[in-house]
Amino acid sequence: MIREAFTNHPTSVGESYGQHLIHATSFGVRMMLGGMACVLHGILPFLFMKTGSKQIETLHGKMVVNRSKMPQPLDFVI
Repeated sequence: MIREAFTNHPTSVGESYGQHLIHATSFGVRMMLGGMACVLHGILPFLFMKTGSKQIETLHGKMVVNRSKMPQPLDFVI
């Protein structure tokens, strides 16, 4: 039961626990850095003018566009 708590979601997106840990952590770090760049851009508008939007595009591509191309696991109801 405990093991399933750590593996159900990663399996549902076609990843192992370790792969999911790496991907989710890299996304989180990119989001934090992009967010800090946006805050600095708000204070100093001449800095990081495209950083936030580039991060959003990159993360969207990795999470939504590329993942939708992966074969989805089959759900069988018995």
